[in-house]
Amino acid sequence: MPVAKPIYNDLINTINSLPDDYTSQIIDFARYLKKKAEKQADVLSEGCSICAKLRDPITGEEQFNAETAAAFEEGDAILRGEIPAKRYNSLEEMLVDLESDD
Repeated sequence: MPVAKPIYNDLINTINSLPDDYTSQIIDFARYLKKKAEKQADVLSEGCSICAKLRDPITGEEQFNAETAAAFEEGDAILRGEIPAKRYNSLEEMLVDLESDD
């Protein structure tokens, strides 16, 4: 069995302290997490199916619609400090602002 990294020691100690009949449940859960991570990696390698439904047939790059491309550009401008980021004091305040942007 490989040597555990120090950050996992507490987790391993907790698992070892559980009743024996929990071991199979833990192993099943670990397998589930591994499969879920593999599926997520597959989806990420294929690109965002929601944001970019089409790919350029020549380059294979994702083609975003104009609204999505504008949102990306606005986000980049906020990160560069060219546009001030909006800030809210409450969820209600944010929802009012979102409704007014129609």
